[in-house]
Amino acid sequence: MPGSVRGGVMTVCGLVLAAGGSLRLGEAKQLLPFRGRTLLDATLDMARACAFDQNLVMLGGSAAEIRSRADLTGFTVVDNPDFSSGCGSSVRSAVSHVRADALVLLLGDQPGVDPADVRRVIEAPAPIAVCRYDDGLGHPFRFRRACFGSLAELHGDKAVWKLLHSGAFAVTEVAAAGPVPIDVDTREDYRRLLAGESR
Repeated sequence: MPGSVRGGVMTVCGLVLAAGGSLRLGEAKQLLPFRGRTLLDATLDMARACAFDQNLVMLGGSAAEIRSRADLTGFTVVDNPDFSSGCGSSVRSAVSHVRADALVLLLGDQPGVDPADVRRVIEAPAPIAVCRYDDGLGHPFRFRRACFGSLAELHGDKAVWKLLHSGAFAVTEVAAAGPVPIDVDTREDYRRLLAGESR
């Protein structure tokens, strides 16, 4: 991925957050059928299309079943035993595994993200970058290494959003066409995704 770091090439890690326990859905949403494979497989394929320098995927709830059924090829799996405390714990657990200059967060249940939007977020100048869709802010987020110390201290489910709005780092909002891509938290979200409403 192109980018300037001390006049060199910025390396980027893609982190797919797939450790949730799917409490609202009642079953492992990572393994829901989607276009002939699992929902997580579709998201991992999207992440592969971004051509990151490093690929991480966080697992927690249903980890053993996900390992046996999803294609994790090309990804380093990081287990999060504290997944029930929220996605902040997954980001916190992952940071020590990141070797790259920047980190892109992707949700494991959001396959409709456009790799072109990911590239624009990566190239944004501020320490933090986020997509600005027609109906609001949404993933992917990109954090440069200056933010890693703060990411390593995250707690709770909305911790990344709190950091984004904290004022601790400058933030670039990158325009992205259409509404925020669907992430599957409920049966209705899943129905919409299956109906072709990726956004």
